[in-house]
Amino acid sequence: MNELIEDNTAWRRAMRREMVARRAALGEVQHAALSAAIVAHLLDCLPCPRVVAFCWPIKHEPDVRALVDAWGAQGAKAALPVVVAADTPLAFRHWLPGAELIADRYGIPTPVAGDFLVPDLILLPLNGFDAAGYRLGYGGGYFDRTLAALEPRPLAVGVGFEINRLDSIRPESHDQRLDWIVTEAGAFRPAA
Repeated sequence: MNELIEDNTAWRRAMRREMVARRAALGEVQHAALSAAIVAHLLDCLPCPRVVAFCWPIKHEPDVRALVDAWGAQGAKAALPVVVAADTPLAFRHWLPGAELIADRYGIPTPVAGDFLVPDLILLPLNGFDAAGYRLGYGGGYFDRTLAALEPRPLAVGVGFEINRLDSIRPESHDQRLDWIVTEAGAFRPAA
């Protein structure tokens, strides 16, 4: 049994590296066009939330800030995730355009100040994903712990590129299923 766990852990680690490399190979113009298509699909399929949590794009993730701006113009508040302690759920700090950001311990831009908010919709970047609605993240488990802990659970929407679609991410018991997955090809709700 331990051998199977170790094999899966090694496979997921290798997939994370491969998925980041696939995104890094996209040219700047192609990345921008794919990100814009994702934003358009999100605007078409989802209503404006009260509070949207999103991730500042790193490692060539889709850039959905145009969506955050559009929903902000409709009255939504935006929040960025904050790691408050290792192995705990994330908190979400209110973000406004132009707010000062600093790199956290993982190099992710994080607001320096602002109220903590509870999102009703979270946009999660997808390192890898599958049709069952599971997401391969960076391996820290922060979003899985957060989705498991928040009550009521916010709408969990994965955003990624089709080049990162896998047959299966080989989900583990702690992996949280997403409510929607949106790529440049469209939006879908995973089958239950």
